[in-house]
Amino acid sequence: MKNRSHSRRLAIIAVFFFALPVVSWSEDAIDEIVVSADFRERAASELPASITVLDSEEIQSMAVQHFEELVNAIPNLNWSGDGHRARYFQIRGVGELEQYQGAPNPSVGFLIDDIDFSGIGTVATLFDMQQVEVLRGPQGTRYGANALAGLIYMRSALPTPDFEGGAELTIGDDGTFAGGVALGGGIGADDRLMYRLSAHHHQSNGFRDNRYFNRDDTNGREETTVRGRMRWSDGDRWQVDLAAVFANVNNGYDAFALDNSLTMLSDKPGKDAQESIGASVRVEFSGLANATLTSITSVADSDIEFSYDADWGNDDSWAPVTYDYISISDRQRTTLSQEFRLAATNWLVGVYAMRLEDELVTVNLGDYYDPFYDFADSLDDTFGSDYDATNFAAFGQYDHDIGNASRVSFGLRAERRTTDYGDTAGLIADPAESMFGGELTFIHYHSDSITSFVSLSKGYKAGGFNLGLVPDDRREFGAEELWNLEAGIKSSLLDGTLLLNAAIFVSRRDDQQVRTSFQLIPGDPASFVFFTDNAAKGETVGFEADIRWTPSDAWMVYANIGLLDASFDKFETPQVDLSGRAQAHAPDYTLAVGASYRHPSGVFARIDMSARDDFYFDVSHDQISDPYELVNARLGYQASSWSVNLWARNLFDEKYAVRGFYFGNEPPDFPNTLYTRLGDPRQMGVTFAKDF
Repeated sequence: MKNRSHSRRLAIIAVFFFALPVVSWSEDAIDEIVVSADFRERAASELPASITVLDSEEIQSMAVQHFEELVNAIPNLNWSGDGHRARYFQIRGVGELEQYQGAPNPSVGFLIDDIDFSGIGTVATLFDMQQVEVLRGPQGTRYGANALAGLIYMRSALPTPDFEGGAELTIGDDGTFAGGVALGGGIGADDRLMYRLSAHHHQSNGFRDNRYFNRDDTNGREETTVRGRMRWSDGDRWQVDLAAVFANVNNGYDAFALDNSLTMLSDKPGKDAQESIGASVRVEFSGLANATLTSITSVADSDIEFSYDADWGNDDSWAPVTYDYISISDRQRTTLSQEFRLAATNWLVGVYAMRLEDELVTVNLGDYYDPFYDFADSLDDTFGSDYDATNFAAFGQYDHDIGNASRVSFGLRAERRTTDYGDTAGLIADPAESMFGGELTFIHYHSDSITSFVSLSKGYKAGGFNLGLVPDDRREFGAEELWNLEAGIKSSLLDGTLLLNAAIFVSRRDDQQVRTSFQLIPGDPASFVFFTDNAAKGETVGFEADIRWTPSDAWMVYANIGLLDASFDKFETPQVDLSGRAQAHAPDYTLAVGASYRHPSGVFARIDMSARDDFYFDVSHDQISDPYELVNARLGYQASSWSVNLWARNLFDEKYAVRGFYFGNEPPDFPNTLYTRLGDPRQMGVTFAKDF
């Protein structure tokens, strides 16, 4: 039955694509896309790296509310559903799956308007977002220790001198209701000062039914975002950009069921909430001789609550056994960063400093009583930690032209990280380390429309320390290095109507950090020990391609392809032997294909299909997900100043898992069982938009 269902879905999609030959041809070229995440703003076709860029039109067409809805459209990007919203990402199989304790140490950088939210990307809502950029591979020169695997950069809509604005209203099933407004324009007669403001609120029930409370909103979503941007320019030498954000994501967390369904039994539903206030100031001065001085300052303060019902049940679930556990964590994180860089035509130098303060308080409570064995146990544990880290870095890049059609580029970054950690368990640690990364790139311009590149890059990730019951000689672990050899081509063909960007890569991870976990006490679901070691080397070979074709004014077709073979070379611990095994959350293939049609009358339609192979859920066990395919669709009408569209996500109601745990959580015998967190089921809605 499953294969027949998949065949029916593929047949519907094939009919949509086979309609393409009836369209008329056009000479209109695809607009050039400018990348902001690089040192210099430049066209994506000129950046010697594997990158996917989604503009505002694609964001609005492919997603409803949050960045996690875009993940399946991006090659070799995955996310861990260890929370309500996606905040832990894996690029090419590299990235964290969770962070319950210890020091923040992300592998994937995540920035919104130059504000660093790495590891806490819950606030990545999409209303009034202008562009999303995903750079794959180590960013050792540009971003250093927090971008071992790559970088996700989101940029909200920029101010314009002309007054413009818009409003949006969304209504859908699952109790979805959302509304937003954005406006901006110039201030003063000369338009040297411009502004843009936006506000948006989204709420829905979260696709779960809690049978114990007879409620459908214990996993509910309540997400509010307010953004502001200002730009001032003297028209000649100075440009100042200010961005600010207030985000209040107050989501429930009731996502795991004992039968791996969407029906919950918990009597203490949790929360996955984050309130963040952040701002950035970018100042550019071009009054120097043949050089530009750039200053980027950012600050963010986040209050994060993460709690869950650790036994996933209630008194009736376990009777006559008493089994009741809950875990509550409150995290306060503050970041302050400053970067200065001086750039000329073919060289760049800069310095960077960042201060991070992270305070965590975790409370674990529980009671257990088995009347058959007359055994009782209770848990009342409070754990607190303070973590401060300071990063200083100096970096540079030099470009040298070889003839009229080639260029070699060399980049280097040196970074020093010092930390200070203390917790209520008596652990005090202050490791410090120096790290180096960079890249060597060769670019050749075959023509105005075809460019190829070869690059050798090195990324790095800082070391850290383990908490809890670990041997003293395993208390600290060292920094990790990632070497990446990559070759790619970027092309604009058929008079600019066909864009084809592709890359192949081979990477090696030295002193690879591997985080495993195991349960100390079978009857205590909060007694997990998380342990990181450097005992592994990793090897990865892969391919990525972004293809976009506009055969006519009415049609657009795309395909994004990722192939990946990411494995451990050798890794053994007393708990696991991962030698030769594939890495976690690293599917062998990721695929996204789609097409859109827009009639001159204003009627438009779009269909998107994504697919990904199975993958290991974790390194602590060998449980594997099922491969899955998702289909999204839109149908609407666009007038001169307003639009309406009907949308469906997961049109065929595919059941798929985004996270999996394997442990004992059912008394009295506590057999090891695979528990999965499911992705969102089918959802349908309508969105009205009005420009003014």
